[in-house]
Amino acid sequence: MKQQIFHVGLVCLMVINPYFLSAQQTSAQAPAQDSVMLDLDAIYRLADEESRVIRVSEASLRAASENVKQAKNALTPHLNVSISGSYTGDATLMSRSFSTSGQTEVIYAGLGPQYINNGQQPAPHWGNMFSFEASQVIYAGGAILAGIEMTKIGERIAELDVAKSRQEVRFMLTGYYLDLVKLQNQIQVIDRHIELTNKVLDQMRAREAAGVVLRNDLTRYELQLKQLELTRIRFLDAQSIIHHQLTTALHRDGQTIVPDTLSVNAALAQLEQAASEQLWQSRAAGSHLGIQQAEAAQQLSEQQVKMTRSASIPHITLVAKDELFGPYTSDLIPVNANVNAWFVGIGLQYDLGSLWHNHRSIRKAKTEREAAQERVELAREGVNNGVHAAYTHFLTAFTEVETQEKQVQLADENYALVEKRYNNELALLTDLLDASSMKLQADMSLVNARVGLLYQFYQLKYTTHTL
Repeated sequence: MKQQIFHVGLVCLMVINPYFLSAQQTSAQAPAQDSVMLDLDAIYRLADEESRVIRVSEASLRAASENVKQAKNALTPHLNVSISGSYTGDATLMSRSFSTSGQTEVIYAGLGPQYINNGQQPAPHWGNMFSFEASQVIYAGGAILAGIEMTKIGERIAELDVAKSRQEVRFMLTGYYLDLVKLQNQIQVIDRHIELTNKVLDQMRAREAAGVVLRNDLTRYELQLKQLELTRIRFLDAQSIIHHQLTTALHRDGQTIVPDTLSVNAALAQLEQAASEQLWQSRAAGSHLGIQQAEAAQQLSEQQVKMTRSASIPHITLVAKDELFGPYTSDLIPVNANVNAWFVGIGLQYDLGSLWHNHRSIRKAKTEREAAQERVELAREGVNNGVHAAYTHFLTAFTEVETQEKQVQLADENYALVEKRYNNELALLTDLLDASSMKLQADMSLVNARVGLLYQFYQLKYTTHTL
């Protein structure tokens, strides 16, 4: 099979060169001032720099990277500082019956019961508070580490999204690029047939003057010429539309992009490298972004299970705090003085309700993990089927090129024979028109088959995410 593909690739290159090289030479003779000749690699580099689709995914990647940094903050101590000032008015002392007359019994430590007159009581007015607190989580049941790992996986998924966007944009631009190549060569085919038709018309006009050819025959051939010219205009219109789509995607408005047909020839010459489906299957297994995304999602589900389990595990926190405040208001009569107090301690927190509530959340997380594992296998199956289909279409494209080359040969021989018979008055004009149409159709089909072969090759690369 590899030898067959190599042979067909070489034949394709040998036959396609005249068309492509003529385009290369024409473009290189007098390039417009605002035109630039680019190969696909140059197109890809421009897309990496200019594509808005890629920019959006890159912005999401930067946000995911910040999420990782934010999650790591949970490993550092939490520091809280507070400063406040206040004004306190005089207090009013009342009896239990809300009377401001009489006295109220107050018990002081070491002094026993004392009596204070009810009514307004003077108090220190200006107050202050300074507080500093530091806390460090010592153990959170693995929740912090799981959270950090989840953000790292999220960052990896974002990286894969960037790479996937790059593959999608490249494949889209490849389609535009190859469409331009195809249209360029279709126009060349039309130009060749217009030239051939004009040559036949010149001969017919000379024979008409000699009274050998009817005016009706000449008119019908002139009609064919007009149809060819109309087809050429349609190809030019299509070329303009595709070119606009390409330049818009690359932010190159006002610039003319000319396909580098020499690089196209080189790509065709290398098609023999695609001889083994197993090779492409192996490449897809290692590089396909869909599989990698599914694997990342599976890893994310693993961390989610750990995160859910952490809710059923005690959390331990180290706390240190210092307070400077005044006045001291813990006694009934405030003391107009500042007080400083500090403490260090370890706190343990455990949600008892998790004993009967969290097990359902854990079961849900495990179920989602199992689903993620199945999605990985499903992704692998889908990629395997996609590669097989793309490779099959690729081989079919080789056969189509070979078939179309044979049809062009037969159409050329048929046209030469019919033209000779017509010139000898042994065939009708309708026979010559049919032969000309058959030749045009064969030439167009060969152009389409050749570009289609290259398109199937890039389709295979896109399917394996190796663009």
